[in-house]
Amino acid sequence: QVQLVESGGGLVQAGGSLRLSCLASGSIFSVIDMGWYRQAPGKQRDMVARITSGGLTNYSDSVKGRFTISRDSAKNTVYLQMNDLKPEDTAVYFCNTQNWDGRRINTYWGKGTQVTVSS
Repeated sequence: QVQLVESGGGLVQAGGSLRLSCLASGSIFSVIDMGWYRQAPGKQRDMVARITSGGLTNYSDSVKGRFTISRDSAKNTVYLQMNDLKPEDTAVYFCNTQNWDGRRINTYWGKGTQVTVSS
């Protein structure tokens, strides 16, 4: 089992910045990728940013140029630097990872951290 714990969420004014952190722990065999998703009330959970074990990144169009995903592989930690935050960024942000356990690919989710951007 792999556990993911997010931190860094909070309340920020529009135009401000936050940095989210996600720490993975447990029976990690091999991390394929890690990423961030978000879900606002009444909306589906959408991908925000992902980073592969090789360092390739992918961003949703809505955050491209404002958010940056990075990782510290040695610490099994992924970060999301969020700049120029907008009210529409308000959501619960979830950390996600795909992990190879030697036999299959497993997907894990954190419990989420609330990000609220005031206008």
